[in-house]
Amino acid sequence: MTGPLAHEITTRLTAAFTPDHLEVINDSASHHGHSGDDGTGESHFTVVIECGAFAGQSRLQRQRMVIAALGDIPGQRVHALAIRARAPGE
Repeated sequence: MTGPLAHEITTRLTAAFTPDHLEVINDSASHHGHSGDDGTGESHFTVVIECGAFAGQSRLQRQRMVIAALGDIPGQRVHALAIRARAPGE
């Protein structure tokens, strides 16, 4: 089941990039009781995204693009966000 924050992450990234592939993986259960676990069940995520907008961009620039598209989510509403961003064919 996808929670409201996972759904919002998916919606924002889809609107910003129209990705060829997008996975929003909720890793929160693996961090239950650890630092940053806020009890919501939506505190830690991995995003796997593939889209043409990442072609020719460095790994750091791709991460910055994703973080910018997510607005206030990283660091404010989500404790941890792992990003695996790639261009098609990578």
